[in-house]
Amino acid sequence: MEIWVDLMGEETGNNRTRGEGMNRKVLVVEDQREISSIIIKYLENEGYDYQLAEDGLSALDTFSDDFFHLVLLDVMIPGIDGFQVLSEIRKVSNVPVIMLTARELEPDRIKGFDLGADDYVIKPFSPKELMRRIKSLFKRVYNESSSQTIEFGDLKLNMGSMTLEKRGQTVELTSVEFRLLKAFVENRGIVLSREQIINLAFGIDYEGIDRNIDSYIRRLRAKLEDDPGKPKYLVTKYGAGYVFGGDQQ
Repeated sequence: MEIWVDLMGEETGNNRTRGEGMNRKVLVVEDQREISSIIIKYLENEGYDYQLAEDGLSALDTFSDDFFHLVLLDVMIPGIDGFQVLSEIRKVSNVPVIMLTARELEPDRIKGFDLGADDYVIKPFSPKELMRRIKSLFKRVYNESSSQTIEFGDLKLNMGSMTLEKRGQTVELTSVEFRLLKAFVENRGIVLSREQIINLAFGIDYEGIDRNIDSYIRRLRAKLEDDPGKPKYLVTKYGAGYVFGGDQQ
């Protein structure tokens, strides 16, 4: 089965300036060596450090023994699968995770996002496209000041730690929920269509949750509102989209 798109026809970036990874470290969890070797080659060319794990248990051991800025996680790996690995990682860390899989079924993507995946890449894929997605994710997650906090009503959103407080109490958010809330807060008072929300939170060419955005927003609303049936923060504008602010503007 073909794994890569135009694998041999792509340049590996040997003429590019190294060091773009800025000492960021990536955990690659992939049991197929022909795939992991290509990923590693591209990571090296972009200046990223890395470690490789080839099964679920060793991935968790490696993750617990070191600090990583991002995890590339294949779903179908020996031992415990990628979904189980992601679930364990999310118990202790909000590190960005990109899932890699040949399984194209929508329920698999939704399961990954529900567990806290930040992106979902379907095989076969281009290594260049994967590097672009990594850079885009790094830009969204790490280009914020660690001390930047946005306060709104009784909510406090910390960009660096990716945490939300409501009246001083921590509210647990998934990675998807955090990115949605960040997009809403940064555009408060503006009615956003579903397409605009996805573009702001996940990128203009993002695939995966477009048909499920309403359900994710409902889950987020349940965590924000005292009475989700009468929201004061995340308000539906029928026929138009959603606006963050409501009576709090």
